Amino acid sequence: MPNSSRKTIFTTISIAKETEALVEKICKRYSLKKSEVVKLAFGYIDKAHINPSEVPESVKSELAKINKRQDDIIRFIRHYEEKELNPMIRATNSIALRFDAIGKTLENLILSQLEANQEKHTAVLKKLSEQFCNHADVINNQSKQINALYQIHQRDYKKLFHLIQLYSELSACGVMDSKRKDNLKAEITNLINI
Repeated sequence: MPNSSRKTIFTTISIAKETEALVEKICKRYSLKKSEVVKLAFGYIDKAHINPSEVPESVKSELAKINKRQDDIIRFIRHYEEKELNPMIRATNSIALRFDAIGKTLENLILSQLEANQEKHTAVLKKLSEQFCNHADVINNQSKQINALYQIHQRDYKKLFHLIQLYSELSACGVMDSKRKDNLKAEITNLINI
């Protein structure tokens, strides 16, 4: 009994002898039928949005584009570091220096007044000590937050450079490296979703 679910209609096309030789060569190399080679080739052209009438760009020009993108990303990271992270570090350092200067000034003032009235200033010293501890805790917390941000930033750098490397490998894959391309695409998708 014939298979009634198969309703594929086959057509024929005419090709030049040189093209037929190329199709035969690809069929032998990958153990495919001619119809499978044609189907896969047209599927690839459609999926990759390749215009077959245009000459493909060279690997050098593609690598130059990737290098330019990589340079743009590095420039952006340096700009971000310069405009965001470095000012935060400077501001934290400035606050710490101000607190240090204020602490030294208050210490001198307190010592001079302690000579006049020891008991009164003992209570004041206790209050100031608590305030300095609170300020020191705030500064320490800010330092920990900046270190945590730096660690996140470094992890994102590594992830970004790994992603660039994967894209570079993907663009360098040949037309027939579909398994490698699928593996790279899966790896890129996994890296993006992490």
